[in-house]
Amino acid sequence: MDEDAFNMAVRKFLKEVGVTSQREIERIVREHKDDHGRLKLRMTLTAEGTPLNHVVESEIDVR
Repeated sequence: MDEDAFNMAVRKFLKEVGVTSQREIERIVREHKDDHGRLKLRMTLTAEGTPLNHVVESEIDVR
């Protein structure tokens, strides 16, 4: 396996996830303003054919 190519492919995937996720979070906050001013987020990473199931949860202030 070419480590440099692998590293670049992972970085490209993570950049796409980050950019598109930020856009979606911003869109949902604009369209569905939460009266509580907090947004609970959960991101789940899976890889088909593997046991990978990585979950990241956070709560952000949207006021």
